[in-house]
Amino acid sequence: MPVATLLAPFQTLRNPVFARLYAAQTISLFGDALTWVGLALLAYELGGAESAGVLAFALTLRVTAFVVLSPLAGLLADRFNRKIIMVTADAVRMMVIALLPFVTQVWQVYALMFTVNAFTAFFTPTFQATLPAVTTDEELAPALSLASATQELLGVLGPGLAGGVAVLLGARDIFFVDAVSFLLSGVLILTLPARLRAENENQDEQRITVPNLLVGTRRLWSDGPMRYALLLELGAAVSGALILVNTVGDVKGRLGLGDAAYGWVMAAFGIGATAAALLAGGLAKRVAHATFLLAGALLTTLAVLPANYARLGGLLALWLLAGAGQNAVNLATQTIIAEQTPEEYQGRVYGAHFAWSHLWWAFAYPLAGWLGTRFPTHSFWWGGLLGLLLLAGSWLFTWQAMRPSEPRKP
Repeated sequence: MPVATLLAPFQTLRNPVFARLYAAQTISLFGDALTWVGLALLAYELGGAESAGVLAFALTLRVTAFVVLSPLAGLLADRFNRKIIMVTADAVRMMVIALLPFVTQVWQVYALMFTVNAFTAFFTPTFQATLPAVTTDEELAPALSLASATQELLGVLGPGLAGGVAVLLGARDIFFVDAVSFLLSGVLILTLPARLRAENENQDEQRITVPNLLVGTRRLWSDGPMRYALLLELGAAVSGALILVNTVGDVKGRLGLGDAAYGWVMAAFGIGATAAALLAGGLAKRVAHATFLLAGALLTTLAVLPANYARLGGLLALWLLAGAGQNAVNLATQTIIAEQTPEEYQGRVYGAHFAWSHLWWAFAYPLAGWLGTRFPTHSFWWGGLLGLLLLAGSWLFTWQAMRPSEPRKP
């Protein structure tokens, strides 16, 4: 692999507007790591033996906020200045996170975490819709790759760094550092151009009505390439949920290994995703998005099939491939949405996609949990077979609608 291919995503940092947006995202992602490490410690402090239930319900609230509010966020991103939306979301999250050190009841944790994730539901689709607006057609794929690689890398390193902060400051004071991260993110976004707003002369399409809230969903499902991507994401979500839910039981139960081995296996998953993100930026011009998407979905699904029969070394290799496949699916989908959607609709389409993709995970998590309980020694095998069936059905349902993606109009 040529060095230029690996370095292609970093070339996008020459774009000063994208560089500031990327820096804001990186700081915000580190803040997310602080949030979830701090939440786990706080849940144990308040809930004791019930801490797992507290965390599970908090994650359920997170997904619920994303599914319910993301379409509204997308509509507002097409109607108002995206810079103001992101800064407001960061400011509210900063204030809410700063309240967490003072909570004394579990219900207070639920209320504050729902609020944080409600504003994350506004921030993330707006951020995704802004990336195509601040990059050229040539920069878009490498910029998405760099943003995704950073997200995956912090997913691996972030919890460890956050744990170090918790050791130094304590379980509750970690949230003050977390709040500062959102403050810094908001300040960086304030330095972006004064107006980041899609041009749309039809004001009726931007009114907050049920039909307008469903515009993003209608465009997702009516466009062949985007429908193809969305359905393949369902199969990939099944394999991803199997990995996140059942790896710990497989490593500590079947293999009889400790926490360190589990950490290495999950790190391999994150490293594979990071490597795929960096490579994707350079391969974007050489491989069709639809091909890249299908290859990623097949790779992550095939990787989980033999996992119940692998030893530690084999599991490390399989999870490295699975992580690469997961991120290939995510990146190809983001690029297809950007290229298939006119600028004035991108907020709504990204918002709808954010909701639908999290709905897939809301289905996949309980499925993975049921398989892990019902078939503890064969959960990856049966889940992988189901994932393959979903991929085959999605491909048969949508392959005729595929066509080469056209470049975005300036």
